[in-house]
Amino acid sequence: MWLEIEKDLERKILEIASTEDPAHDVLHFKRVVKIAKEICEMEKAKAEIVVPAAWLHDFVIIPKNDPRRERASRLSAEGAILFLRGLSYPEAYLEEIAHAILAHSFSANVEAKTLEARIVQDADRLDGLGAIGIARCFATAGVLKRPFYSEEDPFCENRAADDLRFTVDHFFMKLFKTAQTLKTDAGRAEGARRVEVMKKYLKDLAGEVR
Repeated sequence: MWLEIEKDLERKILEIASTEDPAHDVLHFKRVVKIAKEICEMEKAKAEIVVPAAWLHDFVIIPKNDPRRERASRLSAEGAILFLRGLSYPEAYLEEIAHAILAHSFSANVEAKTLEARIVQDADRLDGLGAIGIARCFATAGVLKRPFYSEEDPFCENRAADDLRFTVDHFFMKLFKTAQTLKTDAGRAEGARRVEVMKKYLKDLAGEVR
């Protein structure tokens, strides 16, 4: 069923995706869908749930510095289900799709109770790691006008990390911890590879800024 409406999902995301925030542009959605499909196949999960949830996981985009941020996944789930009902998507899948969208968010702190929800969560979190994760992190820094690093202590060696002040601090406050939250075997394996990319980047950065 999802194969028949995937073009409708993509068209909708072209309307929703941010044109001002490169970290949440249409390419972000496409990468998450690609990763989700790959893990779904490896884990033998239900694509009828995984694919729509991956396409619509950020149906409502709220900036990271907005106080409503923790409600974004709930609003996305509600909006996505209304949209899917408008496409006459089978009702039998909607509850699990809504749960997968709700649970994908780090800030919502909702347990992913199904395999399909764990896959969508992993796919979205993997896009915050590795080479693309570095690019997205610094793109967000540009949007928020946040300095790249602390001149006195770039890598939080003698101070608590504070990613509200410095971009590199986000690696230590969230990104490395995010890799530890991946739920599927395939997600954890890919996450470990991406973490090594990020660690090497920080090592290279240290050689240039110190």
